Amino acid sequence: MFDKLFVLSQYLTPQLAVSRLAGKLADHDRSPEIKNRVIRWFIQRYGVDMSEALEQDPSAYASFNEFFTRELQPGARPVVADQQVMTSPVDGAISQLGRIDGNRVFQAKGQHFSLLELLGGDSERAAPFAGGEFATIYLAPKDYHRVHMPLAGTLREMVHIPGKLFSVNPVTAANVPNLFARNERVVAMFDTEFGPLAMVLVGAMIVGSVETTWAGVVAPGTPSVTTSRYTQQDPIRFAKGDEMGRFRLGSTVVMVMPKGAVSWQPELAAGDVVRMGQAFGSKA
Repeated sequence: MFDKLFVLSQYLTPQLAVSRLAGKLADHDRSPEIKNRVIRWFIQRYGVDMSEALEQDPSAYASFNEFFTRELQPGARPVVADQQVMTSPVDGAISQLGRIDGNRVFQAKGQHFSLLELLGGDSERAAPFAGGEFATIYLAPKDYHRVHMPLAGTLREMVHIPGKLFSVNPVTAANVPNLFARNERVVAMFDTEFGPLAMVLVGAMIVGSVETTWAGVVAPGTPSVTTSRYTQQDPIRFAKGDEMGRFRLGSTVVMVMPKGAVSWQPELAAGDVVRMGQAFGSKA
């Protein structure tokens, strides 16, 4: 009953207005006493491990968002160096991973979402991934919220897709159809040695914004799909493990690869906790 009421409340809540307000409050830096209390409460409530942070003093952060997207100490997340190994892009828990069934991607028991819709409705963009591989990773509030490259790659395209802002926690994923192709999201398309890679940063309730290292903050609320393409004349290249984005308040990353491009680590399964930089798959 509680789960049903929680999901129903999200349909009734003005998602964009609430998320914009949360974003403004999280960026607010004019009330240090309130900001410090909120950060300390958050650390205690969610069990945030501040010993990993580069700045361990909660009061040293200028805003809640600066704390939430905190940098870690050097070496806190070693990245597997083998270029034949794909690594986890984030800290989080695996929601699902496996084979894409044609154009349908498994979300939760009884729920799937559309690959075509996930990637912005462009059939040419989605075609290389039909029948391919996917992995969905959920970032909990306590997690490190920067997103890193699982492979070395060159950015080809960024697509910002407006949408809803449902929560992306497991309860909502099990009860809201087409969730990850329904929420606001940023799709980054890369060329890699494994083949094309789609990194989808999914927005959620009270997520103030998604940020990329090349375009800055991509705020929610734009009315239509916007596409930015990047040429080989001025390429944006990333090494494996480089930061490519971050969430201002938590969310989910979906990775999509073509058929036969990657084999996920056999020991990984839905529900497993992963850390950025650990082995996640290998070249098929």
